[in-house]
Amino acid sequence: MITLYTYKPAFGEPAASPFCTKAIWLLNMSGQDWQREDLADPRKMPNQKLPAIRTDGQLIHDSDNIRSHLEGLGAEFDSGLSDMEKATSRAFIRMAEEHMYFHIVADRWCNDAVWPVIRETYFDSIPKMLRKLITNNLRKSVIQGTQFQGLGRWSDEERLARLEPDLQAILTRLWLGAYLFGDRPTAADASVAAMLTNMRATPGKTLLKTRVAEDEVLCRYIDRVSDALGKQWVTDGSASLCA
Repeated sequence: MITLYTYKPAFGEPAASPFCTKAIWLLNMSGQDWQREDLADPRKMPNQKLPAIRTDGQLIHDSDNIRSHLEGLGAEFDSGLSDMEKATSRAFIRMAEEHMYFHIVADRWCNDAVWPVIRETYFDSIPKMLRKLITNNLRKSVIQGTQFQGLGRWSDEERLARLEPDLQAILTRLWLGAYLFGDRPTAADASVAAMLTNMRATPGKTLLKTRVAEDEVLCRYIDRVSDALGKQWVTDGSASLCA
């Protein structure tokens, strides 16, 4: 039995992190029996990040490594794709995880109107009297990271303009079928839709959330992927079977 260590559900999504949502969807696609264990503090995990899985005495961190492990067990996330389609799939995954993701971070951590909801949701395990002090220091480091990365130096309007070509690339791929590479979900959908659904789920009202939430094609796509891959993620806070 595989155990997935993940952040708890948040804002109606399987997990507070799109990478954890991706891991949940890959596990569901893989056909492996698995259970989830929700963690609030990732510092004991490799690289101090989630998701991670424990299987056969191994602790495997990072959603890409989880994918590779599941493929080693026989999962075929890109079955039927040509070599050219697999190359394009990898490019879409990198677009989602190395660019689109940081727009979510900026929307949630850098926006003064959104941050209080993020703080109270992500860090509710910290005693209330200490929560602001501890999380404000953490927020400062995240904001500084967005400054180094670059997006934190831009206005919301500038960020949305930079993201728009990515969204158009996704919409163009969806001309071909219900999913990015045809009529069934593949690994690229697990990454791309995880980012889009987290954009749409951000609390409050931001330009990015509005752009995704008001796009009928993107919303139908998000919902299709979630229906196909994410039905069995509900947890009561303890480990729960998601086979």
